[in-house]
Amino acid sequence: MHAASMPEGFLDGIFAAIDAKDSSAFVAFLAEDGKFRFGSAPVVTGRAAIAEAVETFFGTIDGLSHSVTKVWRDDSSLACEGEVCYRRHDGSEVIIPFVDVFRCQDNLIASYNIYIDIAPLYATE
Repeated sequence: MHAASMPEGFLDGIFAAIDAKDSSAFVAFLAEDGKFRFGSAPVVTGRAAIAEAVETFFGTIDGLSHSVTKVWRDDSSLACEGEVCYRRHDGSEVIIPFVDVFRCQDNLIASYNIYIDIAPLYATE
């Protein structure tokens, strides 16, 4: 799949999977040997390893929801900008801006990079 031909609901689908904390649905968007980087964490390669990494992260939060405000596309990449609202286990929330960059190949995401400063999520004030 070329990013330019991704269906309009593509981002809605991937963010719905993430916001549902459904790692299986999330990794179904990725190539079997896809690469995933969340913030400054090391790159994780492969669906199984990515699912494990996101499950670990999901365990640190009670919930999350994404709001996308801008999207850019070219032949092989898609980028989006927005905010994510994280709900902590204590019920408090923090909203953090992000930019995601997807590189696509063979109808799947070959690499997914999330540019975010996640430190405010874990700040104790």
